[in-house]
Amino acid sequence: MSRLASRRLVLSLIASGAVLGATRLRAQPSAPVKVWKDPNCGCCSGWVDHLRRNGFVVAVFETADMQAVKAQRRVPAALASCHTAEVGGYIIEGHVPASAIRRLLSEKPEALGLAVPGMPIGSPGMEGGTPETYEVVLFGTRPAAVYGRFLGDQPV
Repeated sequence: MSRLASRRLVLSLIASGAVLGATRLRAQPSAPVKVWKDPNCGCCSGWVDHLRRNGFVVAVFETADMQAVKAQRRVPAALASCHTAEVGGYIIEGHVPASAIRRLLSEKPEALGLAVPGMPIGSPGMEGGTPETYEVVLFGTRPAAVYGRFLGDQPV
């Protein structure tokens, strides 16, 4: 086998191992997610699709009374968005990327949950237009703290 063929073989084996590793990582089972959303909200459905593409098992509950859902789960009004979720004992408010949820579940900080206030363009479920950088906030701590900054679903 020539040196060039050996190099190609090694590189292809490395690449296939990386792909298999990424597939295994994504295929790992995750905590089930319960999502409450308005039945007419398309961006909420987009966020649910984002979670499912990232390996989460999601149950959706449609309700016209999202204010009651948020009040029951103690979501601060300043952090409110269009949908609310529960996963692993935490509250997830708004367009929080799957990677931030995985980090939360891994680190298990003392908090109520994560929120992306409002509906930032380019966040999961809000694709389209020019994406803007936004913050994921850890809340239920005193004071609330920035847990990460994102552009689209990628940390920045």
